[in-house]
Amino acid sequence: MHNSDFPTYRGHMEYVCLSCGQRYPADSLLYTCPQCGGVFLLENTDFAHLRTTDGPTWRKRFDSRAAARSTALRGIFRYYELMAPLMDEEDIVYLGEGITPIVEAAAPLRDQVGVPFAYKNDGQNPSASFKDRGMACAFSYLKWLCRRNDWEEVLTVCASTGDTSAAAALYASYVGAPLKSVVLLPHGKVTPQQLSQPLGSGATVLELPGVFDDCMKVVELLAENYRVALLNSKNSWRILGQESYAYEVAQWYNWDVDRLCLFVPVGNAGNITAIMSGFLKMYDLGIITTLPRIFGVQSSHADPVYRYYAAPEGERVWQPVDVRPSVAQAAMIGNPVSMPRVRRLAERFVEAGGERAFQVVQVTEQQIMDAMIEANRHGHIACTQGGECLAGLRNARRLGLVGDNEHAVLDATAHALKFAGFQEMYFTDAFPPAYEVQPDVRLANAPELLLPQEAREGRDVAEFARLGAEAVVKRLGLARR
Repeated sequence: MHNSDFPTYRGHMEYVCLSCGQRYPADSLLYTCPQCGGVFLLENTDFAHLRTTDGPTWRKRFDSRAAARSTALRGIFRYYELMAPLMDEEDIVYLGEGITPIVEAAAPLRDQVGVPFAYKNDGQNPSASFKDRGMACAFSYLKWLCRRNDWEEVLTVCASTGDTSAAAALYASYVGAPLKSVVLLPHGKVTPQQLSQPLGSGATVLELPGVFDDCMKVVELLAENYRVALLNSKNSWRILGQESYAYEVAQWYNWDVDRLCLFVPVGNAGNITAIMSGFLKMYDLGIITTLPRIFGVQSSHADPVYRYYAAPEGERVWQPVDVRPSVAQAAMIGNPVSMPRVRRLAERFVEAGGERAFQVVQVTEQQIMDAMIEANRHGHIACTQGGECLAGLRNARRLGLVGDNEHAVLDATAHALKFAGFQEMYFTDAFPPAYEVQPDVRLANAPELLLPQEAREGRDVAEFARLGAEAVVKRLGLARR
């Protein structure tokens, strides 16, 4: 059913190479520049037309869409004009992604950290991670492209440490023909919970020895030589979809982002790229009047972006790193494909918001796990990347980078349940030495067996209930009323 509220505006999208500046039309499957191999950003060459609408009008428009009953406008495409404004309503794929809750930190945890902060729970997306934002846009684009070209079959392919494959397989299974899903995973580097998702969605799951970066090289070769739809963050349409995170944060805070500090795990650098791009678009259109501050966070086990920005501005040299095992699996990437996008957008961000507008902080594996466990003991549902962000906020506070009058928003990119295995390793002190994680005994937890199994045998329910209650009373030291 078509809805009269769906936007009539259509832009004109082009791929823009960040290395050589070449431009290509958006109606083709491109991921790197055919001229030089550089990565793309997508640009709406008609963006200037959007400036004819003032900021208050945009804010009112997006706020009114919050009550829309149109499926196409319920998720990330609430912000249609800012993202991929060439698709028709019938192209939009919606599985309930986006508009994820922002939950203020529990008061004791807030007081412990020393500054107000909130988690944006992107683990409450359909496949339980932020990757659904990008996939909703990428698969909507693929539907649009397949319809225009009348393609009979397109293979979607991605490399993944878990979340990307889960999201790609989910959306491919929903859309169906002409799309088919294949995912490449580094053998033994994906949690059982994450592996179960693409398998459950019916994707062809292929494993290779090595790490994510190795699988990514295979996928890149396939995309360069065959007609396949690459769904990693090299895919510029995914970046557009992930911009919605920025729009939602701004809208939640009533379009006032002054004194907001966003902490984002870097990983392959697609998400932090998208978030900066989204805020810059809103700033350009007057939807927001100031920029927030963006903090990238990296583990010391995979920190090439931190190392780059830790050097003085005139002495920075990009150097990929060999990664070590990390609990923040999605961030265990030594050569982020979106680094050229980070450099370009960080320059613009600092130019518009000042030198403190973009920074990168480093954390340890120990800090990540301690922070994840502590956050969840205070009622949150943070993944290891969410722990990484809380650890990043704590370190930023210690370094004097975040003031008492600022408010932080932490990106919990996935649901805590995806990382139950790491929680179990923490509680049982079972981390291999390479992780460099020792549990804090104050945070460990384990079930307790109050009675032996034979205590239940030969007793009726009433007798066993009395025996069980006595055991609970003894364990908890309860006083009779």
